[in-house]
Amino acid sequence: MSNPVSLGIDLGTSELKAILMDLDGTVLAHAGVRLSVSRRHSGWSEQDPQDWWQACLQALAQLRTHEAFARVACIGLSGQMHGAVLLGADNRVLYPAILWDDSRAVAQAQLLGAEFAEVTGSLPMAGLTAPKLLWLKQHEPAVFNAIDCVLSPKDYLRLRLCGERISEMSDAAGTLWLDVAHREWFGPMLRATGLAPEQMPRLVEGGAASARLTAADLGLSTDVMIAGGGGDNPVAAVGIGAINAGDGFITLGTSAAIVAITDHAAGNPASAVHSFCHALPNRWYTMGAMLAGASCLRWVTRLTGTADEQALLDQVQAQLPIEQPVPVATPLFLPYLAGERTPHNDPLLRGGFMGLGHDCTPAMLGYAVMEGVGFGLRDAMHAVQSAGARVGACALVGGGARSEYWAQLLANILQREIFTLHGSELSACIGAAKLGFLSIGQGDGLLQAGIPVKARYTPDPSQQAVLAVRYGKFQGLLAAAKALHG
Repeated sequence: MSNPVSLGIDLGTSELKAILMDLDGTVLAHAGVRLSVSRRHSGWSEQDPQDWWQACLQALAQLRTHEAFARVACIGLSGQMHGAVLLGADNRVLYPAILWDDSRAVAQAQLLGAEFAEVTGSLPMAGLTAPKLLWLKQHEPAVFNAIDCVLSPKDYLRLRLCGERISEMSDAAGTLWLDVAHREWFGPMLRATGLAPEQMPRLVEGGAASARLTAADLGLSTDVMIAGGGGDNPVAAVGIGAINAGDGFITLGTSAAIVAITDHAAGNPASAVHSFCHALPNRWYTMGAMLAGASCLRWVTRLTGTADEQALLDQVQAQLPIEQPVPVATPLFLPYLAGERTPHNDPLLRGGFMGLGHDCTPAMLGYAVMEGVGFGLRDAMHAVQSAGARVGACALVGGGARSEYWAQLLANILQREIFTLHGSELSACIGAAKLGFLSIGQGDGLLQAGIPVKARYTPDPSQQAVLAVRYGKFQGLLAAAKALHG
């Protein structure tokens, strides 16, 4: 096909996005469909996989009006990681998909223990897939016994697109069932959760051809190839060009993470640092993950009755200019609204403000929240470095990257150059589209090309002393926060 186009689909938690991209890396069109999360019990987080498919169909219907849609030659998939989609023998969904931020499996994660952590790249945690299946085995035995296959979220979309049960290395690494160094299913951990290798999908690499499209009525040719794809963080890394050892980025979306690319599996399970497979072969990444990121700013915006996040950011800049050190008496915030992963591995930990007074304003609370997320990322960065990964200048992606104030604050807190990118909110879609091209033997040159830099933020030396004091106080509050659920 002359002038082929790749369709990149990213299944997020709050939105499914899709783009059409050509071989020059130009995004020709994009579409988005919002998704909602069900929280029927405290700590539970679920979605109906059928809603994902309907959102996918809606996004494709939006893109179908673009002339480039007829030139789609390949599809790349990206998606939220660690979710459990449970299929019966007939590919029917047996139970709502249990998502990455669901904390029902705390006891089961502890039960699994650390025996295989060096092989699987991570300690068992409630948010990862394997403990969720142990929870189902104990609490929903009828559902568990009917399971014929467990898929990750984006792989359910692939099933609907091609009828085959296939996953790839990066999402598989996030299940806790993969031997991360050898990139193959790990029998002992599967057996520990009552499963067998036959209940796992076939594995391919992210840029490999996985299957051809068979779904009808999409307006696409059945010659369209579907690439392996990957989990959202590694595919976003492909999108922004973070593909070589030493490359790094921070994602500031619903959750937050600091990611460093490595040429070998390099984790530190004891500090809740993950070592997962990259979406490209012979590459891995070391990640420190926070369970609440930019969602903390959305939360405090609602809490203060401010019109929207930008209005709150404007108030913060007016009252606490980023160019000036913050007053020492400004409140502190622990960003553990959904528990915490790196380095504390405590899904029951909860957030809080400290140092509130009658004089506190919404702007002070907004600042404290952004700073608290930054301090959480600093904790995670130290943990990532403890695994031997290098963390240099970091790209900042995700919804939080829209705030120049937050980007500068992160540069000050992490003492690293932070740079933002044009169109980074589509980085996972762009990465997915790049993997799509690889699956048809094209687009190698796109891998090295990142996304154009929008702005660079360097640490402000005049801020270091105050931030060091405040970070010390922030760390000192952890014991009290833990004691609340002891």
